[in-house]
Parts: sequence; C-alpha cells; structure tokens
Amino acid sequence: MSTKARDVSRVRVAALRLQTVLLDTALITTLLLMVELQWVAFSGKRGATGLLMTAEEILKDLSYGPLTLVAFVLATAWNLFYRDIGCSPGRAWVRGEPEWERDLPWQHTLRGWFIALLIELSFFTGWLITEVDLGTFLTKFGKAWDIVRGLLYPSGSILEQGLILLVQTVFLAFMATAFAIPAAFLISFLAARNLTRQSTAMRLAYTVTRTVMNFVRAVEPLVWALIFISWVGIGPFAGVLALWITSIASLVKLYSESIESIDSGLMDAIAATGASYLQVLRYGVVPQIIPPFLSFTIYRWDINVRMSTIIGFVGGGGIGYILKPRVDLGEWGEVGTLVLLIALTVWLMDLVSAKIRERLV
Repeated sequence: MSTKARDVSRVRVAALRLQTVLLDTALITTLLLMVELQWVAFSGKRGATGLLMTAEEILKDLSYGPLTLVAFVLATAWNLFYRDIGCSPGRAWVRGEPEWERDLPWQHTLRGWFIALLIELSFFTGWLITEVDLGTFLTKFGKAWDIVRGLLYPSGSILEQGLILLVQTVFLAFMATAFAIPAAFLISFLAARNLTRQSTAMRLAYTVTRTVMNFVRAVEPLVWALIFISWVGIGPFAGVLALWITSIASLVKLYSESIESIDSGLMDAIAATGASYLQVLRYGVVPQIIPPFLSFTIYRWDINVRMSTIIGFVGGGGIGYILKPRVDLGEWGEVGTLVLLIALTVWLMDLVSAKIRERLV
C-alpha cells in the first residue's frame, strides 16, 4: 500500500472514530439530561414564583454543559474499552456490530439496555414536558360540550359564502401543487444520492439541495404564509405561494426517494451503449419514476386542500379566512357548517384521488 493510500486510510478511520464518539456523546447527553429532568421534577424543587417548577423552568435549569462534558468522557471510554464492555450504539451505527455481539439478544448487551432505558426515559420525559393530564381530560368534558353542541347543529346563514370560499380553497391548493411540480421534478434529480456520486461538484450540489429543502420543509406553512402576506398582501395569492414553497420541499423529498429506489441495471445498460448522462436520465430513470411521481403529486394536492384551510387563518385566503373569526367569536353553529363543508370536500378529494391513483399506478 502506498504512503498516500495509508494516509487516506488513517484519515478515514479517524473520521469514523470521531463520528462514533460524537454520536455516543449525543445519546449519553440526552440520557443524562432526561435523568436530571426526572430528578428535578420529582424532587419538589420550587420555581421563581414559589410554586413547583414548570416544565419550561426545568428545561432552562438543566446542566447542559457539564452533562455534555461527562457524556463525552463516557463515550470516549466506552469506545476505548468496547471489547470488554460491549459495542456502543454509536459504534454499531457507524461501523456495524462486532461479530461476537451480532447474534446476542438485546438484553445480553450493554448497548441493548442503554437503548431500552433511553426509550423508556423519552416516554416519561415527554409526559412531563407536555404536561399530560389524563384526569382533566376524562373528567372535564362538560366545559367543551357547548362547542360540540354547536358543531352538531350547523347554521345555514353562512352556507353560500362558505361554498364560494370552498371553491377558492380547492383551486388555491391546485395552483400551489401545479406550480410546485416542475420545480420539484428538476430539483429531485439533484437530491437523489444515486445520481450525484459521480463528482465532487455533484456531491456538493446534493448536500446543498438537501440542506435547503430540509430547511424549507422545517418551516411551517403558516410562517411562510405570514412572510408572503407581508410580500404580496392578504389574499389567496399569498396562500398559493406559501403552499407552493412547502410543496416543492415535500415533493422533492418524495421524488428523490423514488429515484433512489429505482433499478440501476437499466441505467448501466443504457450508459454502456455510449449514451450521455442526460440520455441515461431520460431513458433509464424517467420511465421508472413517472407512476410514483403521479401518485405523490395527487397525494400532495390532497394534503394542500386541508392545509389551505389553516393558511386562511392568517389571511392566506380560502375558507379558513372566515372560519377563524367565527371560532374567535364563538359562533359554533357557523363553525359547524364550515367544518362540515371542509370534511365533505376532503372526503370527496380522497375518493377521487384514490380512483386516479388506482388508474395511474
């Protein structure tokens, strides 16, 4: 082996070790923080108001820095002595399980008990942080009965306006989906791992595309609606733009995952004939992805119909624009009418989209 190859091998091994330790550090830190949260929650410690600390106060009071340092030391030690105490979760994830642990049941490994404890603590921590109160939920339904009763007796006074804005809602979702299709189709090829391994530039394009799409998808449509409302003003066009940008990000994820699951044999066969890269995409990739693309697109339109209702709450047009004031004023009969219209539309959309997918896929 040449000196350069040995250097590359050493760098790769060092990167894997660092990745393993960092992943174990993150997992152990999470475990330690959840243990501390449980201890503080049940210790009876008082907050600034003299009452028991709230979940928010506990989260602010946790020892993030010291526990991360402790976790790093533990993770390093675990990876140094893994042959004696067993493989760590990070090492198993990054480098694979060692042969001597591969066939052992989880309860016979330290890693298995660690993961089991992590899952259990996650459940109890989530229970505390979200302040779940089943007693209140099961015993105080009477306070919500007036709302339920109003929803069960819809009012006809808003039916005509609701139908008009319902049409706008459906087309708002349709336009957002239609605008998103070509952009998502093109971007999805850059977001597919199996098509972007040929060069450093392609790998960089893959990373940038994935990062941007993940960011766009992470921002809620309501936030995008507020951004576009300040840009183009209140109305359905702002709603179209908000759903358009979130639809692009969602469709890119679905489209790219479909591309990654195609049969690469057809691509190799076409490339072997001397075809260019674009010809390989045209004849080796596109024919395989059209059916799932159509299915995902119809499904996205179905989602957008429902999301457009919520977009209207902040001024993005559609039936949600008149639903929000009725909720604020407690006009539950009219709210019931609008909810019934939305439910019927979603039901019909589901039937139609299912039939279309059945024919196309």
